[in-house]
Amino acid sequence: MISRREFVAEVVALTGAAVLAPRSSWAADRFPSMLDHIILGCSSLDHGIALLEERTGMRAAFGGVHPDRGTMNALLSLGERHYLEIMAPDPKAKTLQSWAVARLNSLKELTTPRLVTWAVHTGDIDGVAKKLRESGIAFAGPLPGSRVRPDGRVLNWKTLNLTEDRHGVLPFFIEWGADSAHPSSDAPAGCHIEYFAAADQDPGELSKSLQRIGVDVLVEHGDGPQLRMRIAGPKGSLEVSS
Repeated sequence: MISRREFVAEVVALTGAAVLAPRSSWAADRFPSMLDHIILGCSSLDHGIALLEERTGMRAAFGGVHPDRGTMNALLSLGERHYLEIMAPDPKAKTLQSWAVARLNSLKELTTPRLVTWAVHTGDIDGVAKKLRESGIAFAGPLPGSRVRPDGRVLNWKTLNLTEDRHGVLPFFIEWGADSAHPSSDAPAGCHIEYFAAADQDPGELSKSLQRIGVDVLVEHGDGPQLRMRIAGPKGSLEVSS
């Protein structure tokens, strides 16, 4: 069984976040302005799309496949420069990288859709790397990534992920290529984020970790590391956690 940290690292490589100035307080209906996207893991893409449509009234659009990694995704805009990515195994995948098998099995074993990780965007990922390095925070990257859309257009990006991400609760960073349209710009619209939070048994320590990387998000108490989200559409809302 692949570890959660290894799984998140694999997802970062697939998906292809920005430093935010800490604020003094957050209301429960707010979310980080620089939140780029949230990844919802599912064992079946059709099931994830259907669940989202049933709860919100909006249907996510197929985004593409990752041929050598055995996954595919569907996207839903959550407003300007924010989107939800549903990620699931690709049943037609044939040839996989050896390291992708365990990650793929983790998705297949999900009995219900769960949040996997999240990203914040930046226009200067090298600057983010410099600040983290100066703060003594270990990370990997920036690393290049790309994906071919169904229309044949290629999206490209660079990502940077923390060595210690507190089991996926801390985000990874992404900088989209100058010639790449942000996925939220043409994904189906009509939904918005009502609530997004990070939780831990020690919310004070989690807050300190977030402040060290310059990311502001609502922090709550939980039984363990967890992401929590509620999105709303014309029909209703979907609430899900990690």
